[in-house]
Amino acid sequence: MTPKTAENIWDRPKIVSRDEWLVARKKLLAKEKEATRRRDALSAERRQLPMVKIEKDYVFEGPGGRANLRDLFGPRRQLIVYHFMFDPAWDEGCKHCSHVADNFEGAVVHLAARDTAFAAISRAPFAKIESFKKRMGWTFPWLSSFAGDFNYDFHVTLDEAEGSVEYNYGSVPELLEAGKIWYPKGEMPGLSVFLRDGDSIFHTYSTYQRGLDLFLNTYNYLDMTPLGRQEHGERIQAWVRHHDRYPA
Repeated sequence: MTPKTAENIWDRPKIVSRDEWLVARKKLLAKEKEATRRRDALSAERRQLPMVKIEKDYVFEGPGGRANLRDLFGPRRQLIVYHFMFDPAWDEGCKHCSHVADNFEGAVVHLAARDTAFAAISRAPFAKIESFKKRMGWTFPWLSSFAGDFNYDFHVTLDEAEGSVEYNYGSVPELLEAGKIWYPKGEMPGLSVFLRDGDSIFHTYSTYQRGLDLFLNTYNYLDMTPLGRQEHGERIQAWVRHHDRYPA
């Protein structure tokens, strides 16, 4: 039996004339415009999501020493936090989160122009974070939540002993049974958004799993191509490597 490959399971598009292509393209464009309108409406609804005041004093370790959640805003009113998978026992950050980081690295300066700060946060000790960050050539702020509750409270480190038994707004046992998460314990990816009003901080939004797809511009580009993501039957991002470990 011939093994399945990207080449022999690819549903090749028909070859047509330019005029026929233009008819099909305009038909698809109408659907794309409708999807854009629905996305805009969803974004507007997201902005009106109720928010929760942060009462706990979360403390992190960064390049300037100890910092709390308020410090991460700087002068900005908004803060986006990427929950980067980096267990304290690991020597390098998750390759999938690194894929996301490669995509947001260049966006930080533009976010600042819209009154929005950005930081990545991991449980790994700060020294490990700094070493890996230097290796990867990144410049975005990245702090350690080691020994704190932040990761558990935002359900990106699963640990029943710490009361963190929920991921993507579902219970861990149910998600495991349904095959929707990889492990019952440990680091998971996510993104959270916070708003500052004076010295008060509010949690406005968090997203996980496929909710992070939007931030993977690699996928956004591949989705424009005939071959697409080329993940035929394999786990999402199984092909991804740290950017310094792809074959030359």
